[in-house]
Amino acid sequence: MHKLFSWTVLIASVAILLLLDLWLKAWASTNLQGEHRSLVNGFLGLTYYRNTGAAFGLMSGVNAGRWILSILKTVIISGLFWFYNRIPIEKLFWAIRIPIILIIAGGLGNLIDRIWLGSVRDMLVFEFVNFPIFNLADIYVVIGCFVGIFVMLFVIKEFP
Repeated sequence: MHKLFSWTVLIASVAILLLLDLWLKAWASTNLQGEHRSLVNGFLGLTYYRNTGAAFGLMSGVNAGRWILSILKTVIISGLFWFYNRIPIEKLFWAIRIPIILIIAGGLGNLIDRIWLGSVRDMLVFEFVNFPIFNLADIYVVIGCFVGIFVMLFVIKEFP
């Protein structure tokens, strides 16, 4: 497999995931103002919320928080691009490329919101438990982190 193909997959995958995330955020901000809709009754619903803080609302109301979080996310995303480029081309290592793609797409989705809007648009809520509202980009990051950890611990035992 060639590096150019690997980068093409990265860019195309991130673009598709990012567009899906941004579309859902735009739809929610237009259609859910002050309204809650149940998707799976008693389990998952939609409620629009603008989060000015970090995960779970940490740093909400901190004036410099927008820029601190934006710089931190930019550094992390840049590091993931660098790491992605260092992964060997062999087929086995695609198992680690996929979680990196998810984390980059999720990070970019929330970074775009934070830079342009000063907050992140959240809309997904678990109805059966008191859990913070989240968005599709958050799901990408969480799944990417869990899958990446699993792959590094149990699939790829030695990384060159």
